[in-house]
Amino acid sequence: MVEIKLFEPAMCCASGVCGPAPDQELIRVNSDVEKLKQNGIKVLRYNLTSAPNAFVRHEEVMHKIKSEGESALPITLINDEVVKSGDYMSSDEVADIIVVHDLQNSCCGPNDNCC
Repeated sequence: MVEIKLFEPAMCCASGVCGPAPDQELIRVNSDVEKLKQNGIKVLRYNLTSAPNAFVRHEEVMHKIKSEGESALPITLINDEVVKSGDYMSSDEVADIIVVHDLQNSCCGPNDNCC
């Protein structure tokens, strides 16, 4: 099973719609996260403000932050491997993850050995 963890910078809310000016990038990210979840992919989001212990528990995340500062955020992990830092995944990258996930989980029968 694919598990994605997003380690995000300090912010008041992950939705992007708080405050006087909605953040269009966060609105897009929320939409992409929902698409991932609808396709059976587990997504966990950690905000530096509300979940600092999650950052501390992931050595690779802490290493990136110590070496690059907060500019390393957001950091995306897939199955606990850092795959992107400094920016959110694009919608195309999210679509690719969904395709690969679907292929891994539906292309074969239990004894087909085709995946």
